Amino acid sequence: MTVRVVDAATGRGIADATVVLGGSVLSADEAGRVRLDDRPGRLFVRAPGYRAGAFAADPLSPDQALPLVPFAPRALYLSSYGVGSATLRGAVLALIRDAGLNAVVVDVKGDRGLVPYPSAIPLAGAIGARAMTTIPDLAALVAMLHGRGLYAIARIVVFRDLPLASGRPDLAVRRADGAPLRDREGMAWTDPFQPAVRAYNIDIAVEAARAGFDEIQLDYVRFPDGPAQLRFLVPATQASRLAAIAGFLAEARGRLLPYNVYLAADIFGYVCWNLDDTGIGQRLAELAPHVDYLSPMLYPSGFLFGIPGYRDPVGHPYDIVYRSLEMARRRLGISPLRFRPWLQAFRDYAFDRRVFGPAEIAAQIRGATDFGSDGWMLWNPRNVYDAAALGHAPPS
Repeated sequence: MTVRVVDAATGRGIADATVVLGGSVLSADEAGRVRLDDRPGRLFVRAPGYRAGAFAADPLSPDQALPLVPFAPRALYLSSYGVGSATLRGAVLALIRDAGLNAVVVDVKGDRGLVPYPSAIPLAGAIGARAMTTIPDLAALVAMLHGRGLYAIARIVVFRDLPLASGRPDLAVRRADGAPLRDREGMAWTDPFQPAVRAYNIDIAVEAARAGFDEIQLDYVRFPDGPAQLRFLVPATQASRLAAIAGFLAEARGRLLPYNVYLAADIFGYVCWNLDDTGIGQRLAELAPHVDYLSPMLYPSGFLFGIPGYRDPVGHPYDIVYRSLEMARRRLGISPLRFRPWLQAFRDYAFDRRVFGPAEIAAQIRGATDFGSDGWMLWNPRNVYDAAALGHAPPS
């Protein structure tokens, strides 16, 4: 039997939608048609640019339409500390409401490797990753966000992990002299080649999916950009780095199939431009097949060498966003809806220390909107956002 995945607003078929039935992945054709077998169960349906849908497989009729609702997240970020602060969390949620935004990104494993909710994963407790609790009930948090009509994204910082590297030194990245690697911020890194490291992070992703998050976003899904001579489980070449990161994403995607969640990967902004793996295992062609969304961090302050034609990136926030996304799209030949960028909502740290206020934030949002990305996300590590700047957000 064949059914059709369609846009709920227009009735048009959705090309290349993903359908999951009984743990098997089925792909829609260019017209949104999917051939089903006779297995009973729930039919999970996803496509970038839409809310995920679930349908009972049993009563479906031939050529029945499976409608998905168009959706473009416009999100603010809450750290594991921010979500636990009534003041910060309340201010962010109020701003989301007042500015007409519709999504929030929440750390479920933050930049310091801490897991801020009561995880059932034994390793999280054993290594001290449960040193604080800012989310007493993960499912209740998601239910609250959904009750406000918000799309909930769980951010997981993957391979940069001080508790895991300290608690399990056998899983840590080491310098050539055998000393544990510490990056510029004093953080340790775990070895992406190590199966135990991969499994631990995917276990956290599964807990977030079970709690009801709409999307799992993997950050620091890369090798450290440190000294050239580092020790890993196997020699780190460009080929092995690319295989390790792509393999990890494929493993995560497979483990998450039963939960009907989207999967995203945060990537360096220069990955949109670089033809190699940037020394960190990130190259567009190897990443894109394993995730629903690519989320390049297009902070102008991070483009220290500019981009072709623009040597002053903080003076051209629109062009940094638009041209980087367009370069990535052209290289991959995929829909703009496969991208959702991170945008800068914090003071410049690399050039002239300018405040990124209403004009700069509006320019970045216009860049993403003109490109046609599936929404955007604003990053401020302190979780403090300028209400005046968000007055420039496009209407729903």
